[in-house]
Amino acid sequence: MTVLETMPTALSLCLTDVPHPRPAGQDHYTIGEVAEHTGLSAHTLRWYERIGLMPHVDRNHTGQRRFTNRDLDWLALVGKLRLTGMPVADMVRYAELVRQGDSTYRAREELLTAHREVVRQRIEELRSTLDVLDYKIDIYAGAHAAPEGV
Repeated sequence: MTVLETMPTALSLCLTDVPHPRPAGQDHYTIGEVAEHTGLSAHTLRWYERIGLMPHVDRNHTGQRRFTNRDLDWLALVGKLRLTGMPVADMVRYAELVRQGDSTYRAREELLTAHREVVRQRIEELRSTLDVLDYKIDIYAGAHAAPEGV
């Protein structure tokens, strides 16, 4: 069973903000179509497969990769994990756990829970930084709004 076969079908429901509509490939996409759809380069897609972040991608009779809708769903999830700053090693570990099946639910939960805490800490840092920016902007906005000589 592949990583994508074990993913919940509801995954695609939470990944609705993809950059482009899906290519019209009838669930069989070339690496170029996937690259355009995801914004990832073909080199990156091959690298993801090589390091185990992507499951084995099927190939057609001429050896060209043929991606599926489930592959696109997986790449959307990987994109979200990347946006959170999850290290590639952790993403690969997560993919390995998914491939191992239901017995790894607890380990997957622990990995994601630990990363969620890192994300929450980063959000707090960003909120604090935003407060400083807002404060400085308010000072400058007030300085050029006041009449000269006052």
